[in-house]
Order: sequence, then C-alpha cells, then structure tokens
Amino acid sequence: MKSVYLDNAATTALRPQVIDRMTEVLKENFGNASSTHSFGRSSKALLEQCRKNIASYFNVSAGEIVFTSGGTEADNLALRSAVRDLGVKEIIISRIEHHAVLHTAEQLHNEYGVSIYFVEVDINGFINYVHLEELLKRSEKALVSLMHINNEIGNILDIEKVANLCESYGALFHSDTVQSIGHFKLDLDKIPVGFLAASAHKFHGPKGVGFCFIRKESGLKPLIFGGEQERGYRAGTESIHNIVGMDEALRQAYKNLEKEHKYVLGLKSYFIERLQHIIPSIGFNGGCDDLQNSTYTLVNICLPIAPEKAPMLQFQLDLKGIACSKGSACQSGSSQQSHVLTAILNADDLVKPSVRFSFSIFNTKEELDYVIDVLNEFVNS
Repeated sequence: MKSVYLDNAATTALRPQVIDRMTEVLKENFGNASSTHSFGRSSKALLEQCRKNIASYFNVSAGEIVFTSGGTEADNLALRSAVRDLGVKEIIISRIEHHAVLHTAEQLHNEYGVSIYFVEVDINGFINYVHLEELLKRSEKALVSLMHINNEIGNILDIEKVANLCESYGALFHSDTVQSIGHFKLDLDKIPVGFLAASAHKFHGPKGVGFCFIRKESGLKPLIFGGEQERGYRAGTESIHNIVGMDEALRQAYKNLEKEHKYVLGLKSYFIERLQHIIPSIGFNGGCDDLQNSTYTLVNICLPIAPEKAPMLQFQLDLKGIACSKGSACQSGSSQQSHVLTAILNADDLVKPSVRFSFSIFNTKEELDYVIDVLNEFVNS
C-alpha cells in the first residue's frame, strides 16, 4: 500500500538538518540555561543566539521574541494578558479563527465580562474590512485578533491593512501566524502588529516549541510564574534542543523560501487543475483555489457525493494510506462539523464531505496523481 502524507497544515516532518542540529545539542548542550557554570553558560549562549536569529527574520529586536510551547500558548499569552493587564474591554475576532483564539475569547468573556464582536466574512471566508472599521470606530479599548492565514481554507488576511486600521483607532492587534511563519516573510518593522503567535512544527521544526512576538513596551505581563526565564514573560526551564531545532527550521525555511514556494505552489496548482478535469463538479471551499489570495500550502475540497456516503470518505482515504484531515488537527476525532466551514458554506454543501489536503516540499506530483485516482474512484463508485 502506498503512503502519502498530505496533512502538513497539521504538522510537518522534520528537516534532516533540524534532526542533526537537535541531536548535536542533546548530546553536547544539556546544561540548564539558568545555571551560572560553564554548562549553563553554553546553553544560555545558544538560547540567546537563537533568539537573535529568529528576531532578525522579522526585523525586530531579540527582546521581543518570547519562547513558548507553541502557538496555542502564545495566543493565550497575548489575549489573556491584554485583557487582564492592558484594560481591554472588547475583543474583535471572526468566526473562522482557530479555537486557540475563539475558546480563549469565550473564556475571557466569562471571567472578565469583556464584550466579543465578530467581524463579518464573505461567502468565501474573506474578512470584511469595511465592517472591521465600523467595529473599530465604535469600540472602547479593543483587541483585534485575526489570523494571517486560515488553517482550514487557506485564506490570506491583509495583515498590514488590519494593523494600520487598528493603529488608526487605538486598538491592539494580535495575529495567529502559525500557518504563515516559515512560509511567508513578515517585516514587523513595517507592520504595526502588537503580538504574533508561531509554532515550529508547522515549518519542519519540532513539536512543543514556538514563540510569541510581543512588541516592546506593550505592557504585557506573564501568565506563567516562577523563575525569571524569558525576561519574566514565561517562567520555566527552556527546552534548548527544541529552540535550536526551531531556529534551524526557520533558517532553512527562509534560506530556501523562493525555491520551495515555487515548488509547493506548483503542486497545489497541479492538484487543482487535475481535480477540476477529473471531477468537474468538485467544489473548493473558501478562497483556496485563488492562487493570489490563499496560501500555496493547502486546498480544501468539497466532493459531489450523496450525504449517506460521506462518512466513509476519511476511512477510505486512510485505508489507501492517504493522510489528510477534515479540518484543524485540533478537531480530529470530533463528530462536529468544522466551525470554519459552518460559517461559510450553505446547507447543501455542509452535508457533503470536505477534506483538507496540505502540501510540503516532501510531496511529489506522483503522490498527487495517486490521491486524485483514489478520490475519483470513491466519487464514481
């Protein structure tokens, strides 16, 4: 049986260079970065060099990079601290945000009584910027949290436009950039965003590590208390091998970005064209078939089959060795429909099976041909 991994939006395989670098550090740099002896100083030097390296990719200072366990923690740090410490009274989000933002906002409403407002999205899942500005005009000390790239349908937010709107109306701006860091360049010296979340395992780095960008002098305070690690923002002994792995993964991603972007975009274009030819009545959810306004890393398709047959699709794909997902990996195993698709699809399309396929540099056109043949067989059987 073939084995095809097309769930890279959920997690990615480690690059060989990352594995080599992490293995080296695990062997040689096991010291606690807070210790003052030579073993600790060696780990501390590595830690701070990684921080400087990562900051340089986004044109920010090293002190604005705070290492976390991943994107979810970074989202929580920004949102919860903004409400608790910065006087935020309103949170403006969309209904297609990641649950790390949606559920955190809901909890903040329950705990602190903050008001939650939802900016409108169109039938393809794109943010209504006019409505966002209307919300900002009548807001009182607001925090806007909108993801740069939607993890299910791939839509790209005009992050600079939103950041400038927020700045104009005195609102704080946080963006979940988990699906874009390592795949797109962001110059944060030119984009007035206050907080960003990133996760290493989305760009061929290790799981369990990420970072939060916190604009200097933001006034944000920690959520996790203990030692003075991460300049007091995030207590706890740093995972040096994971941080070094993330640094190496990001270095490789941006070093090879142009070549790899072209390659993966070619896979996506090929996949869309062949699907449209083989299964003409196929649907593409959100703006994922818009190559200019969606990420080059994924497509989300809606298959034209009877509702009673739909529950078997994921099972059949798995039997054929094809790894993909019906939505966010965080919803895996849930019987509920994707909240993203529920927000944008009509009732007829919602009962049809939708599947997200996400690509990486390790995929090939031959793999895509196999997947398309399996889909075609399922649709026409």
